[in-house]
Amino acid sequence: MSSKDRVLEFLEHNKEDYISGEYMAESLGLSRTAVWKAIKELRNQGYVIEASSKKGYILAPSNDIISESGILAELSEYCPDKHYEKKEKILSAVISEHGMIQIHETLDSTNRTAKELAIAGAPGGTVVIARSQTLGRGRREHEFFSPEGGIYMSIILTPDMLPSLEPDVVTALAGVSVCEAVHYLCGIEPRIKPVNDLFVGDKKICGILTESGTEFDTGTVQWIVIGIGINFDSDISGFPKELQSIAGALFKPGKAKVTKNRLIAAIICNLAGLSSESTREVLKAYNDRLI
Repeated sequence: MSSKDRVLEFLEHNKEDYISGEYMAESLGLSRTAVWKAIKELRNQGYVIEASSKKGYILAPSNDIISESGILAELSEYCPDKHYEKKEKILSAVISEHGMIQIHETLDSTNRTAKELAIAGAPGGTVVIARSQTLGRGRREHEFFSPEGGIYMSIILTPDMLPSLEPDVVTALAGVSVCEAVHYLCGIEPRIKPVNDLFVGDKKICGILTESGTEFDTGTVQWIVIGIGINFDSDISGFPKELQSIAGALFKPGKAKVTKNRLIAAIICNLAGLSSESTREVLKAYNDRLI
């Protein structure tokens, strides 16, 4: 990790308290100058880092920039209440080594990138995230409008990470994982319109697309990619006119009650925990939420 990423991770893990530059430098094995340069670079990237000559540095509560450090810090905060101690294979893979979470400013499609990585041998648990997409898509090649303000993520799963390879079960697992994360953190109860679109009232706030790769000769599933697109605090007034009447967002722009990093972490954690539940429980939870 670069000095900048190490400083960001340290601030994310200690975001309730001011941290002195001296203590941060000593803890990270960096010079005070390196810490100062990292803080300056982070600020240039848009992070709001408050400073006090007597107290040190602290990430401002207004920060909502998707980052690997932020997601990993939120995993350690969120998952003890859920499944963190169980260390299911999905969660263990994401946490165990840096580089499993790939974040991009923009991609044509996180699912496309994740599939390319899976074909190239990327391990299960790899997460691909983009702050916007130019060619986001849903089922049957339908376009999924993906401007900044949303969460666009895809996760590569291998067969050993799932309770079943039945399409209905995998679909249910993905839908329930997102619904539970949104309900727990945002206090909003989405409903599911088959196959896997999430609605709040009559507005679509999320689309989920699941794709797989198989070995031709045997038909054996080698990997599954679950793509999730959420209108988080998206400005719906900027959507194409034909979508404005049917699209919704979890929050109004700039009014989110939680961070994107925390919701992403919750979804990953839920995927890990629900993977150990029986298929009957997963399907029941899915069916109970159907519109």
